[in-house]
Amino acid sequence: MTQVVLSTKLSSVPKLRSGKVRDIYDLGDMLLIVATDRLSAFDVVMPSGIPDKGRVLTQMTLFWLQTLGGICPNHLLTADLEDFPGVIRRDPQAELLRGRSMLVRKAGVLPVECVARGYLAGSGWAEYRKQGTVCGHKLPEGLREAEKLEKPLFTPATKADSGHDENISLGRAGEIVGAETARRLELLTLQLYGKGADVAREHGIILADTKFEFGIVDGALTLVDEVLTPDSSRFWPADAWQPGSSPPSFDKQFVRDWLLASGWNKEPPAPELPPEVVENTRAKYVEALERLTGKGL
Repeated sequence: MTQVVLSTKLSSVPKLRSGKVRDIYDLGDMLLIVATDRLSAFDVVMPSGIPDKGRVLTQMTLFWLQTLGGICPNHLLTADLEDFPGVIRRDPQAELLRGRSMLVRKAGVLPVECVARGYLAGSGWAEYRKQGTVCGHKLPEGLREAEKLEKPLFTPATKADSGHDENISLGRAGEIVGAETARRLELLTLQLYGKGADVAREHGIILADTKFEFGIVDGALTLVDEVLTPDSSRFWPADAWQPGSSPPSFDKQFVRDWLLASGWNKEPPAPELPPEVVENTRAKYVEALERLTGKGL
């Protein structure tokens, strides 16, 4: 098993912040984004990492940035360690960055999560059962769990530094970022989702829903952060999809299921994950990468 990278600390570059999964370093007019092997569930970071998870997230993001490049600009400069500035390449921890880091343009990140939903699942399914709506969108009666929607929905949310994001309307998104920008975000989100869903289906995977982040670079709306990974998306094997039930997914469902059965109260600290849960979760992430890109780690 490869080394689990739970944290990075470069001696020569200041760390801007650490999120649930990523460590971000400030290089002046650029950022270095490092995907660690940390895993969060129920908004709590687990003490156990998932080996190679950060490498999977980065390689999938690179695949999708190339695949979706014709739709809108993105912030990627390079993911090749040999092309990083010398101050990074000479750092004692430089080799830990290989395959799990990206050098990107700085962007003025917009404070809205851009969510696209093509199937009735997760919180959308829960809301539909209660109210017949998904994030305010009225849907026909009689839909089943995991059913494909007549057309994908744009369901923006506010970004929370801690706790859960809050679903908002397109109008509210317009109040936050401007009406014209909100409409442009809706268009780009649905275009990216549509292309991603088509490509995924060609590889036997259903892209049920996903979220994107955008920023402003040189005055242009620009795709930033991770793109169509198991951390930001709900992937289902197409041959296991059946409306009326919850399909298996290529993500951390093994972790969620074990935590729910463990009696944990969803408050920090989280319990250590058993080795079999860690290995099964790693296998799902790697399988998603291999099926979508045709390449392993």
